[in-house]
Amino acid sequence: MEKKGYKDLIVWQKSMELVVLVYGLTDSFPESERYGLTSQIRRCAISIPSNIAEGSKRGTKKDFRHFLLMSFGSGAELETQLEIAKRLSYIKNAKKYQEALLLLGEVMRMLSAMVNRSN
Repeated sequence: MEKKGYKDLIVWQKSMELVVLVYGLTDSFPESERYGLTSQIRRCAISIPSNIAEGSKRGTKKDFRHFLLMSFGSGAELETQLEIAKRLSYIKNAKKYQEALLLLGEVMRMLSAMVNRSN
């Protein structure tokens, strides 16, 4: 039986959906934020599935756990930065914002469960 890869992990799939949502949300940010908050938010979102993928390919459970924790940290950063963008009135689509927060919450719960199981 073939070992499942990171693309088979639901947490990776959902975090990829989150990246797409975040890109859509940040499209309407002011041009002046292109290299600031827009870039930072996008990097945090991208970091979540990227770290899941990297950790899964490292080969040890300890390494995988470490990268899951890095993904979890990126998720916390993303949550904070989305809140900052909302307070600055950069987010124009409230429905997409809520959708992103719900999906981020789901991803964070999954990461937390995976980290706890790897102890």
